[in-house]
Amino acid sequence: MSFADIGEVRCAPGAARVFEHGWQSWSPTGVYRLDDTPPRPADGNIQTLCYRPETPVPAGSFQGEGLLAADPGDGGPVELWSAPDPLAVPSIRARRVEDRLVVSADGPVRHERVEGGLERALRRWADGLAPGHAFPAVPPMWCSWYGYFDRITEADVLENLELAARHELGADMFLIDDGYEAGIGDWLDPRPGFGSLDRAVGTVVAAGRRAGIWTAPFLVGHQSRIFGEHPEWLVRGGDAGHMWDQDLAVLDVTHPGAAEHLVGVFAALAAKGISHFKLDYLYAGALHGGRHEDLGPIEAYRRGLELIREGAGPQATLHGCGAPMLPSIGLVDVMRVGPDIAPTLHPKSGDISQPSQLGARLTSGAREFLHARWWVNDPDCILLRPEVEAREEWAAFLATTGGLRGSSDPIAALDAWGLETTRRLMVPSLAEPA
Repeated sequence: MSFADIGEVRCAPGAARVFEHGWQSWSPTGVYRLDDTPPRPADGNIQTLCYRPETPVPAGSFQGEGLLAADPGDGGPVELWSAPDPLAVPSIRARRVEDRLVVSADGPVRHERVEGGLERALRRWADGLAPGHAFPAVPPMWCSWYGYFDRITEADVLENLELAARHELGADMFLIDDGYEAGIGDWLDPRPGFGSLDRAVGTVVAAGRRAGIWTAPFLVGHQSRIFGEHPEWLVRGGDAGHMWDQDLAVLDVTHPGAAEHLVGVFAALAAKGISHFKLDYLYAGALHGGRHEDLGPIEAYRRGLELIREGAGPQATLHGCGAPMLPSIGLVDVMRVGPDIAPTLHPKSGDISQPSQLGARLTSGAREFLHARWWVNDPDCILLRPEVEAREEWAAFLATTGGLRGSSDPIAALDAWGLETTRRLMVPSLAEPA
């Protein structure tokens, strides 16, 4: 759809602020002055992986996906333009014309004025879009990713299970992240060298802990077995970008065979004793392309999450990541609300959608108001081994958040300060919104 002007607001140029809400977990989100240049993708692949691919932002514009808010800076009410519901998420732009912001959108929006400042306006908006949900406290976890990346083994999981108990870290769930699987899309095929997934999960559960697993359920890597065997299960023209040294296709959840496969994968994982499912790179499910059934991208995405829930079971914890934010409302229990943390303070590309402490801190902090309103926020993992840059600042930031806490260091690599601080941060999420 083309953009049409829908309103304007007069601003005090030195005091006005604009809030941009990003499309998915990793998309930068924050508050900017009128003369700021907000974060934008470093290249086309990152536009696909971390932003909204179909609506790149023109130079000199602000843009929010489903939400754009302006504080005029003169003591007047906050002006807020937003999606009417999670099923239709317009891109909303604002361009500066002298002392005014002219607002446009590519779909229907709701406009409201809220007194009391930007934070109050955002909390009120979030309450109104998803009323009546309650999110119980989620215990802390241990995650394999930032210590072992895609070379995780069964032995690594079990070593950290034992060390977490010895050091009384309080980890209730052990999440086996990317690296156990043979290929992107081949979630039930083990990677040679990992060991036994059944044995790892069984040992975790026998120790009185919950077991978690990582998948990217809507991605199909071009090197995967499923890509070669089932081309009919793929979204026609669906380009999910390039990662893992391969191009990425999109699973068409509207195809009966693909839908049955998706349910079966999660039923099989649940049967092993897994009860926490980290669902990563979920943006792929809402990409445009030709599907077996004539469903729009957001409708198809939501159907995909419903199929995952069918397979995983009603009591399972669904944990979104890289996920379109508004379209996920009501369908996930936990949601990553910023990009990946990293041992480095700044992202290598300069683009804060990419792994870094700075990006994780800025975007997760800007979305703290969503916690316990739409889901349990996940600001990403506790990472405190000695080589982590600015680790004291990251620990201090996590202490201000109410969301999921999870250590992702090899526990044996922590020094005394890292171990003590990790133990202090490993507490359940807050059950009440701010």
